[in-house]
Amino acid sequence: MDVNFHIPDFMNHLYLNLLLIKNMEQFPECYREGIKIASIFGNFCGSVWNGGRYLGGNTDPRAIQAIIKTLNDLGVHIRFTFTNPLLEKEHLGDPFSNNLLRIADNGMNEVIVMSPILEEYIRKNYPNYKITSSTCKQIENMDDVKAELKKDYKYVVLDYNFNNKFEMLEQIPQEDRARCEILVNACCQPNCPRRGEHYRQIGREQIREWEHKRNKLNKIPYHAEEFRCDSMRRNLYGITGFSTHVSPDDIYEKYVPMGFVNFKIEGRTTPDTNLLETYMYYMVRPEMRDKTRLHLLNLLTAKHRFFTG
Repeated sequence: MDVNFHIPDFMNHLYLNLLLIKNMEQFPECYREGIKIASIFGNFCGSVWNGGRYLGGNTDPRAIQAIIKTLNDLGVHIRFTFTNPLLEKEHLGDPFSNNLLRIADNGMNEVIVMSPILEEYIRKNYPNYKITSSTCKQIENMDDVKAELKKDYKYVVLDYNFNNKFEMLEQIPQEDRARCEILVNACCQPNCPRRGEHYRQIGREQIREWEHKRNKLNKIPYHAEEFRCDSMRRNLYGITGFSTHVSPDDIYEKYVPMGFVNFKIEGRTTPDTNLLETYMYYMVRPEMRDKTRLHLLNLLTAKHRFFTG
């Protein structure tokens, strides 16, 4: 049985993820049984539809096309994080976001959504895309989760507060569990009271930057208002004590036997080194972590030397 990981990010972590994919092909014996990179999620700078993590600036369309083609040629699906919770009808016509969907519209790539109006728009105008229901919806009632699973979603990313609450997860019908996605390394504290407002703040800043550009102010950099939260500075070993943390043993000894086979690793804006350690923790056999980590770190360092001289 495949154990599917959905990982960040096809822009900020492109080189690291290409190294990971190549290493998995070359040295499968270093990795846990059944591991598969099912998708890479993220967005390109310039999309007002973006959510979850703020992305400022612009991306060259040629880079967009090259990145999508590179990953698709490797058999990797990309998933756009179109999860801005504050979208209005005026934002649906955003040329940049629509162009992303046109470029990647090959029946292979996917979207993650939160806004009902954006979901309806994508279903109508880009029917080739499979759609995932975002954890940003913060669905914390199990009856509502089961209702969400009855809808036409490829996956439903569960709220991280369900993690390790197996008596509740058992209530999900067996046939729906393979369509659930578990966020294994949430940096937020359990039941974080500011999480929803953080998502809304990110959405507001994406919209404000979009309006800034629309008003012909491209030559003046937009400076987003920062949302201050200690959780954003946590690394892997700062969250392992949380009740919501899912360990590798939990995945293979508890979740997979129950029928849950899709796991999300967050970290779109974390440093490469932090994300690499998370990959080692979840995907690599414990006895092979040091060897694999050193090999990939050497390759990352070589890239850094090349670009910095």
